[in-house]
Amino acid sequence: MENILNKYSLTGKVAIVTGAGQGICRAIAIAFAQAGAQVACLDFLTENAVRTADEINAMGGKAIGLYVDVSDEVATQNAVSEVVKNFGGVQVLLNGAAAKDPSGSVVDYSLADWNKAISVNLTGAFLMSKVVIPHMIQAKTGSVIHIASQLGRVGIADRAVYCAIKGALINLARAMAVDHSAQGIRTNTISPGAIETERMTMRFGTMENARKEMGPMHLVGRLGLPEEIALAALYLASDASAFVTGSDLLIDGGYAAQ
Repeated sequence: MENILNKYSLTGKVAIVTGAGQGICRAIAIAFAQAGAQVACLDFLTENAVRTADEINAMGGKAIGLYVDVSDEVATQNAVSEVVKNFGGVQVLLNGAAAKDPSGSVVDYSLADWNKAISVNLTGAFLMSKVVIPHMIQAKTGSVIHIASQLGRVGIADRAVYCAIKGALINLARAMAVDHSAQGIRTNTISPGAIETERMTMRFGTMENARKEMGPMHLVGRLGLPEEIALAALYLASDASAFVTGSDLLIDGGYAAQ
């Protein structure tokens, strides 16, 4: 009888992770590599992408770090071409690149601030998917994962653009699942709660403040860890989730249950 854990293997697969330079997506890139994937670590900050790739290679994995501006169509095309040149194809795409979203209601944002957040956090997932999916169609297999949020399901004060983007990513994944399931491609989202990353310290000043303010908003009484989201991404990237498409995997410590 086959060991069920073999279903979680990514051996023989190539994965692209955008936003891989830090936080959740860094943890995901490392988890993919530990599961056997060749990993392309993409980030707007090239040095961060290379650092994550170097960590993977030092562990005995195989990775490259590349620049990408996911809001730029030519940049996404160039990055994916380089991945295919190095690794021969793409079977997994994790869209996690995200620009800092401004705080405020719709009356507070400038159009430029709104468009900037949309262009990276939502249009970036569209552009990367547009470039990668033809390679998946050719291979007759693929898993696309967008990083959404629990705030794609519920509203919160002063985060209007973030809530709009994350809700759109959830429904984009559903539509992509409908469009491409017959071609062997699954598309899903992961909706994390508040996770201990650099973005928490940017918003709250220190991680201690973030834990104090945000931890009690989750039923489990704490913030999540990047590695906990990485395990969910591994599930959706692997054959363990072969019967899962068009779904949103909510990993929020009970935040949205209240």
